[in-house]
Order: sequence, then structure tokens, then C-alpha cells
Amino acid sequence: MRKLLLTTAAVAAICLAGCGSGTLTDKRDGQKYRTVVINGKRWMAENLNYKTDSSWCYENSADSCKKYGRLYDWNTATAACPRGWHLPSNNEWTELYSFAAVSSKAYNALKSKSGWDENGNGADDFGFSALPGGFRSPDGSFGNAGSDGLWWTATESDSDSAYYRLIHYIGNCVYVAAHYKSRGRSVRCVAGIP
Repeated sequence: MRKLLLTTAAVAAICLAGCGSGTLTDKRDGQKYRTVVINGKRWMAENLNYKTDSSWCYENSADSCKKYGRLYDWNTATAACPRGWHLPSNNEWTELYSFAAVSSKAYNALKSKSGWDENGNGADDFGFSALPGGFRSPDGSFGNAGSDGLWWTATESDSDSAYYRLIHYIGNCVYVAAHYKSRGRSVRCVAGIP
């Protein structure tokens, strides 16, 4: 019987492709977040739920924060991640989606297996567990929880707007768009692997 021996480099290469779940404890408030390694970067596997000015629970409900995390305006989002983590750039989101698309359709590979309207659930191939947290408008109204997941990027479109990523409960792609920085969107934080 032949034994398969893997070098440390080979194991590391396999893990860079998508393994290594873990936990992040935010020292600011003690909250714990699941994390997952995808394509050489460690991503939060949950939306950020750090309470700060210019962040909101969907419909001002604490239960929504437990389920979806908080919604942040863009300026707050750029500084909301724990130390050693950051708001991903538009390019980092593109790399994530491109990598996920190799195994299946990116929108399906990253969506959670439950929680989406009309059975629009995903396969959650990498443990990213994207949930549809909806948005907050500058007038204080909320919309689309259950149907849309929207996440800020760190990349500005112009002085008034920034890029975000959108996954819809139906459809077959991950959208990129720009909108006013005053709108509330979800945040996922990312870090390199030391």
C-alpha cells in the first residue's frame, strides 16, 4: 500500500484555496465572529456587528443585528473593522468572486444555505455564509432584508459615492454598483494570512 506524503508547501497551497475556518474575537466589545480562508485571505464569515455612530440594526431591531449584523454608512464602514482587519477594496471583492466562480456560480457558492426569500438560498461552498441584510436609506427607512445582501467596498466612485457588492435572492450574478456614501450597507472585514 502506497502512502501519500504531502509537503508543508503542498498543504499550505491546498489551504490557500479554501480551508481554515476559525474565530475572531473583537477586542473592542468581545463579540466573536466565524472566519474562513478563501484564496489566501481570511474573511469574516458573518457581517460585522460592532456598534458605533452611523450604524444601525435593520428596522432598529436588535434581533436583526443578531441575524444580519449592523448597517453602516460608508465613512463609518471604512474605519469599523477590528485592528488587523480592513474593509475590502473593490478588487478584493472581485478576487473573491472570481475564485468562487471557479467551483460554481459565485453568487451561489457564497450565499448561505438558508435565510433568503423564496428559497433563493445558496450552496455556501466556502463557508462565507452571505446573508441578505438589506439596506438603510438616508431618510431612516429600511428595505430588502431577506432579498438583498449589500456590502460596502473601500473603493470610492467619486467624492459622494462608493462601490458596493450586491447579491440578490434571484438572479445569477454578483452585482457591482456605486451609491451615495450616506446609505447603510453591511460590512465584511478581511485580513491577509500572516
